Amino acid sequence: MIKVTKHGVILEKTDAGFENEGVLNPAVQQEGDTIHLFYRAVSKGNYSSIGYSKLKGPLAVEERFDVPLLFPQMEYESHGIEDPRITKIEDTYYMTYTAYDGVNAMGTLALSKDLVHFEKYGIIVPQVTYDEFKHLVGFVTAINVKYERFNNRNNLLTIPDKQILVWDKNLIFFPRRIQGHLFFLHRIKPDIQIVGVKALEELTKDFWEQYLIHIRENIVISSKYDHEASYVGGGCPPIETEAGWLIIYHGVHDTPKGFVYTACAALLDLDNPQTELSRLPYALFSPEYQWELNGEVNNVCFPTGTALFEDTLYIYYGAADERIACASVSLKALTAELVKNIQKHEK
Repeated sequence: MIKVTKHGVILEKTDAGFENEGVLNPAVQQEGDTIHLFYRAVSKGNYSSIGYSKLKGPLAVEERFDVPLLFPQMEYESHGIEDPRITKIEDTYYMTYTAYDGVNAMGTLALSKDLVHFEKYGIIVPQVTYDEFKHLVGFVTAINVKYERFNNRNNLLTIPDKQILVWDKNLIFFPRRIQGHLFFLHRIKPDIQIVGVKALEELTKDFWEQYLIHIRENIVISSKYDHEASYVGGGCPPIETEAGWLIIYHGVHDTPKGFVYTACAALLDLDNPQTELSRLPYALFSPEYQWELNGEVNNVCFPTGTALFEDTLYIYYGAADERIACASVSLKALTAELVKNIQKHEK
């Protein structure tokens, strides 16, 4: 088992109107010893925006804005901007988040050169109705039967004059081009899928229709162990190591007390990230303390960003959907454990 140190809560909600219901699930960008946190801030009525805090070193809060950095402006995000992630590719920061209009939750992109000014690029995941999704995925043989269970419009309220689309969340870019392509993860329940394109302009309706027809080939991580038995979803931006791309994601399993969200780890091939090399057969860490067990949503550890100081990897996560906490692990030890698991599979 990997030794994980939990450092506790580093950011809690305040009396400010935009974050008086909770702060959680931060995007994390490290610049030397400075950590930029772009976090989901929740106001009454479950309306979310993006707050900002700066850390000195991995844990000490140095600055915090009393107003949101990013807030809903477009119709597709009218009910909130949720669960950001951030990745720097060359000289541009790619911030992704879930745009929620009160019905649809869709992966969305904003771009920045300076971490201050962000230009909203818009929704980049497929925008398909549940009937369209069922038709396209219906061409696939031997696909997980949970796709039909989770992606069924009957699970949602019908809203007059509102097109209801398949939810596509946890949009996360890799930090560099691979074989000349931009790669990103996204999640249509119950699996994590992967996309590679030379340019974002390729993400047309025709592209996504062909992608969904061949969705089985685009699934990169599926549920395998008990702690992730219900479904999986993207977590932190991929970390490049000699052994492969380190993916810290979340796994969900159903219990008599409800769903439990855990942090999980896997390795993907460096040159072919569609290929899973290894994963931990146990959760990297799980809810165990009061601040993870009780909150807006109980029993949640939801990892969304990392920072590396020497060999110590700090993992920032939403705790019980109400506060931001941090855990740390030796990057060398975690990678070695994953490599050992590769060797086990090879025997």
